[in-house]
Amino acid sequence: MKSLIEEKKIQAVVRLIEWERIFLHMDVEITYAADADKNSPLDFYIVDDMYDSPARMQLIRHEGNRYHLRLNMTNSGENVCVPSGNYRIYVCQNDVKMADCEIDPKIVRDMGNCSRNFFYNNGKKVYAVNFYVEEGSDTLPLRMQILAAVQTVMQFPKTNHFRDKIHPIQDIKSTWLAKRNVLRKMYAGFVRLNRAKRNHTILFMTEQNKVIASNLKAVSERMKERGLDNDYQILFSAREAAAGSQSIKSWIQLMEKLAKSGTVVLDDHAPCLDWLQLTSDTKVLQLWHAGAGFKSSGYSRWGHQGCPDAVSCHRQYDYGIAGSKNIAHFFSEVWGMNDELVLPTGMPRMDEYLNAGYRAKKTEELYKKYEFCKGKKVMLFAPTYRGRGKKTAMYPYDLIDFKGLYEACGKDWVVLFKMHPWVADSVPIPEEYKDKFKDVGKYPNINDLFYITDLLITDYSSNIFEYSLMKKPMMFFAFDKIQYAFSRGFHRPYEESAPGKVCSTFDELLKAFREEDYEFEKVEEYVRYHFDHIDSNASDRVIDWLILGNIPKEIQEDITRREKDNAHRKTLDFLPEGYRRNHELGIVEEVE
Repeated sequence: MKSLIEEKKIQAVVRLIEWERIFLHMDVEITYAADADKNSPLDFYIVDDMYDSPARMQLIRHEGNRYHLRLNMTNSGENVCVPSGNYRIYVCQNDVKMADCEIDPKIVRDMGNCSRNFFYNNGKKVYAVNFYVEEGSDTLPLRMQILAAVQTVMQFPKTNHFRDKIHPIQDIKSTWLAKRNVLRKMYAGFVRLNRAKRNHTILFMTEQNKVIASNLKAVSERMKERGLDNDYQILFSAREAAAGSQSIKSWIQLMEKLAKSGTVVLDDHAPCLDWLQLTSDTKVLQLWHAGAGFKSSGYSRWGHQGCPDAVSCHRQYDYGIAGSKNIAHFFSEVWGMNDELVLPTGMPRMDEYLNAGYRAKKTEELYKKYEFCKGKKVMLFAPTYRGRGKKTAMYPYDLIDFKGLYEACGKDWVVLFKMHPWVADSVPIPEEYKDKFKDVGKYPNINDLFYITDLLITDYSSNIFEYSLMKKPMMFFAFDKIQYAFSRGFHRPYEESAPGKVCSTFDELLKAFREEDYEFEKVEEYVRYHFDHIDSNASDRVIDWLILGNIPKEIQEDITRREKDNAHRKTLDFLPEGYRRNHELGIVEEVE
């Protein structure tokens, strides 16, 4: 690549460095020389010590000579973390190096505060991002160091003996006979046996539940309705492996099903795919059940307790789905993949929910099941759980003022309590309030309850996604929003995005309820932003776009554009003239 850096036609100074979760933001001010080209666009590449570029920084906005850039540390543009290395930032114009970014002298002293450590693997590993100024220069060249590190021994080394190093039986157990190694070999063997059939075999798989439900059920049943089970062999695997151990037979069956399948359809994180890499010709589709709540998960929680490793199940997804193009980036952030690969099909599980006949049938059934709701207005209290996961999930029932809520209901209202499925303890409803209160935690489908609900009380749950289509009010009891923001994190400003009144205390909630202060006007805007399609055809879109491969032209163009950008970046050689790479030594050396 040609370089005009020495001619100083362009000077680039970083005026601001800040973080937004996993996103590194930089403001770069450009100064042009009198004879510089001020019209051609600029590209900003991070370049390592071997003069290779793993990523081009994303231009967020351009105001005059000020460029606001962003870099996703968990996705360099090819669904992988930005690799370890020492980086400079080159400004390029028409594939010519024009400037090496410098740091503003005013923020040099604060560069240490700009560094960030992302802990993962239960705190045993860290992905560290540090900034410094390269020495030996008259200017202040900005450098970024990324290091993926692990825990080290914090004591003096001891003398090792030969017998301490040779453990043949333990070595055999930890290699040839290790459970995961055996399963990987088993998977590879099954792949060889089934290679001819794989293109027409689909596996619907969950490691979170014992049954196939939600989006997986909707899509698989729709495939059968369309007669596609004549063209494809449809397999199912439903296990609670994410929460408990499984039998040897169960593991063998899963390996065989995965090996037979050219397409694997998931509904959530599958822990076994954190360590089992599927063959490159396997298409993996993520049909996550969540519509779009507030709480962060996956790579949006990078650096927080329970976040995924740098290499995980998420890295194997080819496509994911969302309710609209507007919210696709929330999901791509979670999965560490490109925005273009999250397609706005809508949620298949909502096809039935939006079906008028199904709604009428379920409404009648619900009024028969919960007769005390007839002729009354129904409040549904349905928050998410607290705790790190399924094993520790709970809800602080002591925060609910049952007496105050009972009195506020008067003669017109009744309350249904539907806690998150992971919360094992039932709602402790006092006996004297059971004529208006009922725990419906065992009712299988919360969406059905929305038909008879007049007011939803929740917090950070994604159930607002479905409920919003009922065009009814909702309120948010967010007593721990500050703690939740730090422990789990939010995709976006919580109070600005919540489609209803946000209350920090139960007294505030009761006051707003009595006064009907729901801030209902927020619901319409929420629906407009989160739904590209409001119909019963999401399952068909998933089948047509993702399984059959008929992706709409405009979406495919976006995907192809990103692929071309990545391919073009790899053709760029940032190596200075007169130098060559010595890959054996891992250095760049001057040509003799």
